[in-house]
Amino acid sequence: MFIPGIVISLVTFPGVIVHELAHQLFCRWYKVPVFKVVYFQMANPVGYVLHEAPANKWHSIMISIGPFIVNTILGGLIALPAAIPVFTLDKAGPLDYLLIYLGVSIAMHAFPSTGDANVIWEVVKDKHTNRLVKLVGYPVVGLIYLGSLGSFFWLDLAYGIGVAIGIPKLIISFLL
Repeated sequence: MFIPGIVISLVTFPGVIVHELAHQLFCRWYKVPVFKVVYFQMANPVGYVLHEAPANKWHSIMISIGPFIVNTILGGLIALPAAIPVFTLDKAGPLDYLLIYLGVSIAMHAFPSTGDANVIWEVVKDKHTNRLVKLVGYPVVGLIYLGSLGSFFWLDLAYGIGVAIGIPKLIISFLL
């Protein structure tokens, strides 16, 4: 089933906003000047952060993959408190389902964009980039492109469900 990306982004806009906040947060951590942030818009791209090119190659890679870290952790943490009433107590209320939705929405936007992959690609192909950065950067670029291809097959949604529903269910099964 084909659903236009803008419709998916509209339904899952909290995840888009957190994705852009994560880029901005990593820019701030590394003291990289940010020129403009669009958290959400009804256009392509639905969100973006314009910032200065970091002098440090690692910083550039971390800014690009920051949303993977932040969206994954935040998506899981938001959904976790709702998992107990939803999956074990049969006493879930509307707020619990809202938290599950937010967790899935945020986690499914964890994947860096192909634009982020292009930034990392430029970093790793630079002849002045050290070998360790290249060793880490090349596979990351490949994984981002695979994730982008996989999103055509709803990999991003599957990831969001895994983080916001699967992991909390697994934690609950170990604790109860």
